[in-house]
Amino acid sequence: MSSTRMPLRAWLWSALSGLIGGASFLAAAELVALAVARQASPVLAVGSFIVDVVPQPLKEFAIATFGEYDKIVLLIGIGVAVAVAAAISGVLQYVRPPLGVVAFAIAGILATAATVTRAGATVLSALPPVVGTLVGSIVLMLVVNRLRRWLSPRRKDAPDTAGAEAKTGAAQDVAALDRRGFFRISAIAGASAVVVGVGARALSAATSSLGAIREELTLPAPRTTVTVPEGAEFDIDGLSPLITPNADFYRVDTALTVPSVDPSTWRLVIDGMVDERVELTFDDLIGMGVDEYAVTLTCVSNEVGGGLVGNAVWLGVPIRDVLARAGVHDGADMVLSRSVDGYTASTPLASLTDDGLDAIFAVGMNGEPLPVEHGFPVRMVVPGLYGYVSATKWVTELKVTTFAEDEAYWTPRGYSAEAPIKFSSRIDTPRTGTPVSAGTVPIAGMAWAQTVGIERVEVSIDDGDWQQATVSTPINDDTWVQWYLEWEAEPGTHYVAVRAVNADGELQTEERAPIAPNGSSGWQRVLVTVQ
Repeated sequence: MSSTRMPLRAWLWSALSGLIGGASFLAAAELVALAVARQASPVLAVGSFIVDVVPQPLKEFAIATFGEYDKIVLLIGIGVAVAVAAAISGVLQYVRPPLGVVAFAIAGILATAATVTRAGATVLSALPPVVGTLVGSIVLMLVVNRLRRWLSPRRKDAPDTAGAEAKTGAAQDVAALDRRGFFRISAIAGASAVVVGVGARALSAATSSLGAIREELTLPAPRTTVTVPEGAEFDIDGLSPLITPNADFYRVDTALTVPSVDPSTWRLVIDGMVDERVELTFDDLIGMGVDEYAVTLTCVSNEVGGGLVGNAVWLGVPIRDVLARAGVHDGADMVLSRSVDGYTASTPLASLTDDGLDAIFAVGMNGEPLPVEHGFPVRMVVPGLYGYVSATKWVTELKVTTFAEDEAYWTPRGYSAEAPIKFSSRIDTPRTGTPVSAGTVPIAGMAWAQTVGIERVEVSIDDGDWQQATVSTPINDDTWVQWYLEWEAEPGTHYVAVRAVNADGELQTEERAPIAPNGSSGWQRVLVTVQ
């Protein structure tokens, strides 16, 4: 059938046929994934593949633009792309069969490849995309064939012996029958796909939810607790709290869907350049004794003045104690940590074994078990290093090795293998775009220099002299501090800049640096409007 003579309704109905076939593809795949391999959903597998291969500039753009919603935006984008591709496949199947089925087969092959190459894939991981491809192709052929019978200009089934009027009546009757058949099969297939697909995905999420397990989990009392000193927190509107609530703590990771890890089945393996391979259960780990630690975490994707930084009180076990059980060989200089979803991070061995650094396996956060999205049941927290080389969530393995022998997830993607945090400061209030009234206005914000500490914070207004701000009493050298300066603000627009000096007497660098390869730098400047 020539596409140049296709009426508009043929384009529309064939595109709808493709959407129904595509929905059937995904619904069947989700149903099979629910039964045999929950991590083998084609959409999630393709999305995870995109996360892995996306160029570093696009990754930074996504985080800067969408923040913690970047994965939701990615899934929406994949959904739109799948819908468009399915609609085109429907048109192709109508115009030039079996091109639509061929397009479905290609999509199935790509989805299968993405699925079987994911971390933790099993021999059954290929079944969901394969079955989905077969079901989707069959539905596509059935719906498009019914559509073609309805819209075909030549009615071979009309009686030849009847008169012209009888032929016309018979053809109309058959066309009406085929039209009803098309709508009937489309409605049944479409509704079934929606019910089965949504139901399978919802059931998978419900049955794999760790909410109840997490709520019932009782962590042991800490042997030592964090004491917040007098003067550690200021009461200023717009200023970030000293301890970041769990619900507000930033989340940046490569997991398209949050892994579900049951503490009763979780295992931590220590191997590589060690005297003895060690395997610990969750009970083994917390049985070593837990303590509280206040540590500020910073993401390498944090722009100057950005919000990808947070402070929490963690409950955990020193990583050095676990490594001591295995016995680290001379010559090792790196630990490659691995998440249950296959993500890896390269952490300098010295940062994990130094008695002066509180690098821990964290099991609790701000007085409760780790939130699922923040690594439940166990994650790493290492002071002084950006998260991508240290803060592995859902951690399940440590491999003692060398930087020369192994590399982690982000290293071949343009980031440094070692990434100490650059100390920095930011302005929380007043903000650009939010005018303030003339008079006494507090300029306030946060500053951090993990493992070293902040000595002072200075503020400059309209490129004037640097004025020393009041700095809060730190909990310890691994946490951020608050600061503020009272400003007699006059009407107009003003530039406000901030910089910090760490406890070693080093001045925060003014030089601007991008996020890659090892974190941004520079003084933050904001434009403030005073009314």
